[in-house]
Amino acid sequence: MANRIAVFVDVQNIYYTTRDAFGRQFDYRKLWKRLSGEGEIVAANAYAIDRGNEGQLKFQNALKSIGFMVKLKPYIQRSDGSAKGDWDVGITIDVLELARDVDTVVLLSGDGDFDLLLTKIKKTFDVTPVVYGVRSLTANSLINAASLFCEIDEGLLM
Repeated sequence: MANRIAVFVDVQNIYYTTRDAFGRQFDYRKLWKRLSGEGEIVAANAYAIDRGNEGQLKFQNALKSIGFMVKLKPYIQRSDGSAKGDWDVGITIDVLELARDVDTVVLLSGDGDFDLLLTKIKKTFDVTPVVYGVRSLTANSLINAASLFCEIDEGLLM
């Protein structure tokens, strides 16, 4: 039986870490091609913030054309000037719901808050958690919780 893969992308995290580390954008088509070679992608969710601008709409449509389900939250500007747009709980719920039906969970994020989630699904569902992230901007706790850490490098950038 083929390796069943579920993919979860923390879009804001990947955008900012690849921009800060490389000054370039992540190439989701290259990722899809790589993962497709490792098994059957049965679910692929990209979690993003909706600012309603045209560039983001084009990006979201590109993700959809690749095969991702794009989940959006509104961009919230607080009165103090800070912004809110966090998908951690939504990603966690979706991972927990899908982990029992797959062999591999692929998480694209550097956020250490997900380390407990990966530890939990590894023990509870006997899945292989894989993390893709920019090494210098990925929490060590997340790297350690994954069964496999795949460093985002030149080969996965535009």
